[in-house]
Amino acid sequence: MASDNNYSLGPVPAQARKGMASLTMVMLGLTFFSASMWTGGSLGTGLNFNDFFLAVIIGNLILGIYTSFLGYIGASTGLSTHLLARFSFGTKGSWLPSALLGGTQVGWFGVGVAMFAIPVQKATGIDTNILIIVSGLLMTGTVYFGIKALMVLSAIAVPAIAVLGGYSVLTAVHSVGGVDQLQLIQPETPIDFSVALAMVVGSFISAGTLTADFVRFGKKASGAVVITMVAFFIGNSLMFIFGAAGAAVTGQADISDVMMAQGLLLPAIVVLGLNIWTTNENALYASGLGFSNITGRSSTMLSIINGLIGTVFALWLYNNFVGWLTFLSLAIPPIGGVIIADFVMNKERYKNFAKAEFVTVNWAAIIAVAIGVAAGAFIPGIVPLNAVLGGAISYVILNPALNKKSLDKQTA
Repeated sequence: MASDNNYSLGPVPAQARKGMASLTMVMLGLTFFSASMWTGGSLGTGLNFNDFFLAVIIGNLILGIYTSFLGYIGASTGLSTHLLARFSFGTKGSWLPSALLGGTQVGWFGVGVAMFAIPVQKATGIDTNILIIVSGLLMTGTVYFGIKALMVLSAIAVPAIAVLGGYSVLTAVHSVGGVDQLQLIQPETPIDFSVALAMVVGSFISAGTLTADFVRFGKKASGAVVITMVAFFIGNSLMFIFGAAGAAVTGQADISDVMMAQGLLLPAIVVLGLNIWTTNENALYASGLGFSNITGRSSTMLSIINGLIGTVFALWLYNNFVGWLTFLSLAIPPIGGVIIADFVMNKERYKNFAKAEFVTVNWAAIIAVAIGVAAGAFIPGIVPLNAVLGGAISYVILNPALNKKSLDKQTA
């Protein structure tokens, strides 16, 4: 595969664009992730019935709107998140978001491999290291085929997860005596609603910032908006429901524990494997695009190298890196805010990537990200949403102030 079928260093051409159905499956494969079900399980044991649904609807609506902006930009330009970042951050300035996004995705890949291996080891007794090596290599191997592999894998995994997750919900509802009885369950350790809302939005805002990497293959920008809303508003909401119903009944937040308690050992392993595989595949694909922007090399081999690194360090990442990844996740939402703000302000620049001129480093974007991180950390409210808005608003103010001469040249 000598050619760059991932179009990591330029826009996706018209002949390589894909239909809405296949890209919807790819994006659902991204959002159908065990971590969302586990978060849903935590909410299911910490919120009453009505507050749970309110938090999920509001949180995923915020996620859907945010990712729809990025999806529209990606499909309009055919560019990955990292190439889009060159417009706002500069050629070398874009290395910062690429390193943050790419590095975070490698980390989550390793964590995902361990998230599969550890519960399967508990259920089957198979050595954890063997499970990590086999699953890590399988997940790495399929990334070689790029977006086509994502489509095929997602087409298998998404329906399977939907069916098995739905069956788990029906089993949980039936075991407790129906929906009316489920509504009566009160949490033993309540979660504050604002915290729950932040958990919903934070569950996928980092990966959501990479939306353009996938829907840039879309034929129409309007279709990309529909795809992202389906994936993040509907798909992610389903994951929370799948996790919450069983958790509320059994008191177990971990979906694999819930399904095993329901006598669904084999389906639990299948769901966990497919669930993590599709999201990990997306993570490796996106990480390769990030490091391709930095190195100038094709993303395919970089994705494979990232997968091998994530596999080797899977247990270490699982035990030591989650906190660091959570910190990095705070730094990622402002990047999306800056990209959105620059596109809205300078839409004409994006029409011809080959002829576009970029500064080396745009300090306005770098400073805006720092302000966004501070806004997320210190302003009360929904942390990731504050980070996005902090980055976007800061950039709108700082970019004209710090780059007046270059902006006048662009519009001359």
